[in-house]
Amino acid sequence: MEEKEKDLWYAQVASLCESKAEEFGLLGYENVGPKDIWECVTSSYKQMPPLHQMVNDILSLKPNKYMNYLMLQMYKNS
Repeated sequence: MEEKEKDLWYAQVASLCESKAEEFGLLGYENVGPKDIWECVTSSYKQMPPLHQMVNDILSLKPNKYMNYLMLQMYKNS
């Protein structure tokens, strides 16, 4: 998936990612930003799904899944 395509999709759901990042902040994860949410959700996509599925994936993202994503990224980068 190209970065340009991802940026176009992100523009449509940016406010949703911001809202989820704020929710994570209320749960004690203050360092999570909207782009972090976006990267976590889209990391499992080989191609962009329908908009309704993407919205559902963002809204249903749990801190546990996000922390697992971070751990995998840490192992990949080391």
